[in-house]
Amino acid sequence: MIIGLWIALGVIVVVVLWLVGTYNGLVTFRNEVKNAWAQIDVQLKRRHDLIPNLVETARGYMQHERGTFEAVTQARAAAQAARSSAGGAPSPESVKAEQALSSALGRFNLVVENYPELKANQNFLALQEELASTENKIGFARQFYNDQVMQYNTRIQSVPANVVAGMFHFAPMDLFELKAEAEREAPQVKF
Repeated sequence: MIIGLWIALGVIVVVVLWLVGTYNGLVTFRNEVKNAWAQIDVQLKRRHDLIPNLVETARGYMQHERGTFEAVTQARAAAQAARSSAGGAPSPESVKAEQALSSALGRFNLVVENYPELKANQNFLALQEELASTENKIGFARQFYNDQVMQYNTRIQSVPANVVAGMFHFAPMDLFELKAEAEREAPQVKF
């Protein structure tokens, strides 16, 4: 009888340790996903901070391109508002707003091609290089986020961790994906 009690106690201890270890592992994965999204957010903030300087530098050269400036400014404001309302968490609205901002910046860059004196301006070139660097960092941060989401989702859907995930309501997270078909196509560059 005592041996049976010790065996039962040992099984209970092993199950509790497994539950605690699995739960802590899932929390770690979930926090890594949140951190990966925060890294995207850092780069988006950097991009939002660079845009007004870029627009102001270009504005002096391109007086009659007011619509382009307004589109970039409005897209930036919408992206900042979506980011604020999401509270730092990934949301379809913030992703859509950032995609609209990327599109507006693409149109802005196409307009810039018509102004050789602007393209030669050192301030503008430095800002444009910073923005390009930031766009690359955003791309890498998105890739890292998707990697983290994939690991997390795999973990919460795999046996036996899915039992603990279900008990504690660990929900799958969405990958960062482009929704608009136009953004999947390569841009056309014409000289």
